[in-house]
Amino acid sequence: MRMTRSLILSLVFCVSVAVAVSSRAFAQDDEVLMPDQSAARAKQILQAGIDALGGPTYLNVHDVTCSGNDSQFDHSGDVTGFGRFIDYSIPPDKERQENLPKRNIIQVYNGKQGWVLDRGGVSDAPPSDLEQFQQDNLNDIDNILRRRIHEPGMIFRYAGPDIVQLKQVDWVELVDSDNRTIRIAFAQATHLPIQETIETRDPKTQLARQETDFFSDYHQVQGIQTAFQLERDRNNMKVFQVFFAKCDYNTDLANSLFTKQSLEDRWAKVGKKERKKEAKEDKKDKDKNQNQNQNSSSNNGGSNSSKNPSSNPDW
Repeated sequence: MRMTRSLILSLVFCVSVAVAVSSRAFAQDDEVLMPDQSAARAKQILQAGIDALGGPTYLNVHDVTCSGNDSQFDHSGDVTGFGRFIDYSIPPDKERQENLPKRNIIQVYNGKQGWVLDRGGVSDAPPSDLEQFQQDNLNDIDNILRRRIHEPGMIFRYAGPDIVQLKQVDWVELVDSDNRTIRIAFAQATHLPIQETIETRDPKTQLARQETDFFSDYHQVQGIQTAFQLERDRNNMKVFQVFFAKCDYNTDLANSLFTKQSLEDRWAKVGKKERKKEAKEDKKDKDKNQNQNQNSSSNNGGSNSSKNPSSNPDW
C-alpha cells in the first residue's frame, strides 16, 4: 500500500499526541500510589517478569554458554571492531570469553580477579577492566532478578506505564544501598524485560553516566526465554551490539575454566604457534632487510665504477 507524505505526517502527529496524553495519564496514575502501594506494584511486575522468563527454571540456572557475533562502536557511531565469540559464565561472578575460531584472545573474570590471554601471553586484567566487570555484574539484569532484588535495603518503586520501542511497558525502579538507580521496562503484552537503564559512574573518569541495555529477539531455550539480541548505549551513544546464535544452559561448566591456570594451559598450546609465527615473521623481515642492504651495496658499487676514470675505456 502506498502512503502519501501528508498521511504519514498525520499518523505521526496522532501517535505523538496519543503518547503525550498517555504519558500524562501514566504520571497521574503513579502519583496516586502511596509508597507501600508503589513498592507492592513494582514487586508484582518483577514477579510477573520472572515468571515470563521461565519461573523456577530461570531462577535455577547454574551456568550459561552462548556464542554469536559482536560489534563495538566509537563515539561517532562507527564500527571499531567485530567478530565471533563464545562466552561461558557461572553466575553471578564467573565469566570467560574467547574469540572464534582461533581462541587465542581470552578474557577470564572470577570475582575480584581477572586475567587476559593475548599474543604476549597471560597477564592480569587491567584494574579499570576488572572494575568495569564488577559494575556490569551488579547491573546485570539476570543477577538483579535472580539475586539482587532480595538484598537488604533495596527500595522498590512503580515508575508508571510508558511506550518503549513501540511497545506498552511498565517501568520498575530499584535503588540499592549504594544509591544506584536501576530502571527496568517490562512489556505489558509479554511481561518480558526489554530495556534497562542505570545511572552510575565511569570507573576511569568517575564522571556520571547513563547506561541503557536493550533486549530483543527472545527465543525459548530449555524452558527459558532468552534475548538473542543485546545492545548497550552509554550517554545515548551506542557502545556494542551482540547477536547470539546459540545458547545452552546448565552444561556443568567446571570452575577450573575460570582460573589463571586455565589460561596458562591454553597459552602452552597456542603460544608455541604464536612464537613460531613471530619467529617466521622476524626471519622474513631480517631476510628482506638483508636483501635491501645487498641491493643498496650493489647499486652503490656500480655508481662508483662509472665515476672511476680507470674503468672508462674513453680514457
